[in-house]
Amino acid sequence: MGLVGVHENGNGEMALALGNKNKYKRMDSELSDDFDDEALNLHLQQLERNKSIRKYVLACAIFASLNNVLLGYDVGVMSGAIIFIQEDLKITEVQEEVLVGILSIISLLGSLAGGRTSDIIGRKWTMAFAAVVFQIGAAIMTLAPSFQILMIGRILAGVGIGFGVMIAPVYIAEISPTVNRGSLTSFPEIFINLGILLGYVSNYAFSGLSVNTNWRVMLAVGILPSVFIGFALFIIPESPRWLVMRNRVEEARSVLLKTLENEKEVDDRLAEIVAAAGMSNGEKNEKKAVWRELLTPSPPIRRMLITGFGIQCFQQITGIDATVYYSPEIFKEAGIKNNSKLLAATVSVGVTKTAFILIATFLVDRVGRKPLLYVSTIGMTVCLLTLSLTLGLLGQGQLRIALSILCVCGNVAFFSVGMGPICWILTSEIFPLRLRAQASALGAVGNRVCSGLVAMSFLSLSHTITIAGTFFLFALLSALSVLFAYKCVPETKGKSLEQIEMLFGNLNEWQGSEVEMGDSEHLVQKA
Repeated sequence: MGLVGVHENGNGEMALALGNKNKYKRMDSELSDDFDDEALNLHLQQLERNKSIRKYVLACAIFASLNNVLLGYDVGVMSGAIIFIQEDLKITEVQEEVLVGILSIISLLGSLAGGRTSDIIGRKWTMAFAAVVFQIGAAIMTLAPSFQILMIGRILAGVGIGFGVMIAPVYIAEISPTVNRGSLTSFPEIFINLGILLGYVSNYAFSGLSVNTNWRVMLAVGILPSVFIGFALFIIPESPRWLVMRNRVEEARSVLLKTLENEKEVDDRLAEIVAAAGMSNGEKNEKKAVWRELLTPSPPIRRMLITGFGIQCFQQITGIDATVYYSPEIFKEAGIKNNSKLLAATVSVGVTKTAFILIATFLVDRVGRKPLLYVSTIGMTVCLLTLSLTLGLLGQGQLRIALSILCVCGNVAFFSVGMGPICWILTSEIFPLRLRAQASALGAVGNRVCSGLVAMSFLSLSHTITIAGTFFLFALLSALSVLFAYKCVPETKGKSLEQIEMLFGNLNEWQGSEVEMGDSEHLVQKA
């Protein structure tokens, strides 16, 4: 019995011990659950904050790109409005070329002034100034009683567009996180395409009004996007990099906290920007005046200028503005005679251009800049050559019309996938901070001059060597752009703006950056 009693007592003690252990386990479990809940809450809060930051950066990129709608709308609407302006104001073919092309030539003044202006008053207020100047010009064009007054309005609109086109990519590149900078910096090109589409739709929608009214309404609608820019000023911040240049480092940090997802990244990026601005430890680098440095560049800056200025020029000399401005003339040459059908065909061009720029936005930070540039330039070359052969060799008929529309749509599709957005992305990200605004302005000047020369000479050139011959010339220039992309354009995907600057440090890095980028990606994956 005693043994049994001891056994029972032993069992009782053992049961008590087990009970105590279970109690401790439950307490540990409860503490663990509390920690898990707290960690989960923190994680959910961080996810919510990241989501909010991404939305904010997206909103900034959209609002900054509104000025580019103005350029796109003008390009699209003028292709149809010029038909009715010619009929209403009885202008000559030379006046028609000047009216169409002068905007691109004059916009270079805005682009040139935009670099310096944005360094003085900031990126944000330069965008506001651009919108105001364009509004004044558009209002004058809408009410113009003569060709001379129409030209005054067009010149003012051109200056405003020059400011807007130059500053939007720079601003977006400077506020965007590295991981999706390419996608966001392509937004200005998206909005140009959206503007072109809206211009084409406006042509078609208002073409039924009287000749004295329809083109005025078409031009007046272009004022609306610039109104929204006024509201945007209450939402978008100033560029953190510009703030650092002005020694407003704390304000720059506040902006970075709104656009980057964690505080360590904010501090790292701010340190990079301060160093790049030449203000590390409160000291400014002794440096030449910006324009003197651009005119007498060091080897790295020279390579940047070749890449930035070269790609801007190639974007235009391959004839994209001729294709867009004069698509009714091209389709008329193909065999479409009715004005409504001509304008309807141009709408298909606008839809294609807009759809494919969205594809580029999705791919540019996944595939990279250079692969898309190869696809774009090679595709454009094939489409331009095929259009030339179609207009030059095929007789009148439905096949000629169908192939012409297909080639024009194919050309703008390939342009939108690569050359269109990547041109602006590269120009806004390859230059060092101290030169970025004015070097980008110089690239925009090259773009606008080439655009103006193409737009102002297309009709005369077509009369001299035919439209087929003109597009054969564009095809040759497009083939040269493939070689340019191979030799002079580095891959910048996945690098911060400050890291990209180092790519141009020597010739091997400039021409061999794809390999380095591939190596770095493998290292990241292994880590």
